[in-house]
Amino acid sequence: MDCYNIMILLVNNRVKNAAKLQEALTESGCMIKMRLGLHDAVAAADVCSNEGLIILQLVGSDEDVSALEKKLNSVEGVKARNNKICSEW
Repeated sequence: MDCYNIMILLVNNRVKNAAKLQEALTESGCMIKMRLGLHDAVAAADVCSNEGLIILQLVGSDEDVSALEKKLNSVEGVKARNNKICSEW
């Protein structure tokens, strides 16, 4: 049975909180198999959305994934939630 850990992060006040979040992600970089960042595009090229989503596919033990989730939730403006999904065969 194969299992996958997909963690979704909601990032508020991206400009203010991005550096601390990036530091936390870099510390756990070996666990991150895939990272996708999404934010609302706006018409003006010089204006960025202040809220965004980051989707991570993680590898590692359940304990390591749980520790990362706790670490990311401790970063101001970040809400992280892991979802583990497993095949039935």
